[in-house]
Amino acid sequence: MMTQRCKWVTNGSPQYIDYHDLEWGVPVHDDRVLFEFLILEGAQAGLSWSTILNKRQGYREAFAQWDFETVAGYDETTISKLLNNQGIVRNQLKIRSTVTNAQKFIGVVADYGSFDRYLWSFVDGRPIQNHFKSISEVPAKTPLSDKISKDLLGKGFKFVGSTIVYAYMQAVGLVNDHTVDCFRYRELS
Repeated sequence: MMTQRCKWVTNGSPQYIDYHDLEWGVPVHDDRVLFEFLILEGAQAGLSWSTILNKRQGYREAFAQWDFETVAGYDETTISKLLNNQGIVRNQLKIRSTVTNAQKFIGVVADYGSFDRYLWSFVDGRPIQNHFKSISEVPAKTPLSDKISKDLLGKGFKFVGSTIVYAYMQAVGLVNDHTVDCFRYRELS
């Protein structure tokens, strides 16, 4: 019997399928992983998620295994090198936003004790369980993603518009948007 997955995964690469099966929608409470997905979702803006997955190892290497304290200290020399790094998306605004976001991330950790505590406070520590029958029902953004986006922007974060934030919420498990026919829906409910 074939495993039933969300329709957006069909005809995906093994890497794409693994991302869906093992990571997407799983609640994340590790600040490094939360930083990673915040940056990757912003990097994806205007691109396909498969492009970002294909460059994920390059990002990991370029951004100090997602050590946000190290990334926060990147200087102009490091940024110049990153602009020539074929392992990542070489967009100056996105690279600079990664450094800015690392700095702002540290500020949130200082204020809340962890980024995890800050982020999960928006959902009272529990994932929102949606019950979508079709991918067409899944929104691109919600009033909650609008609220989180506005809060992040107010703290000085970049590339955190509501649509990016909603994709981030899905990636780190703040919402379970697996369709009800997907085997992961039941596992994450």
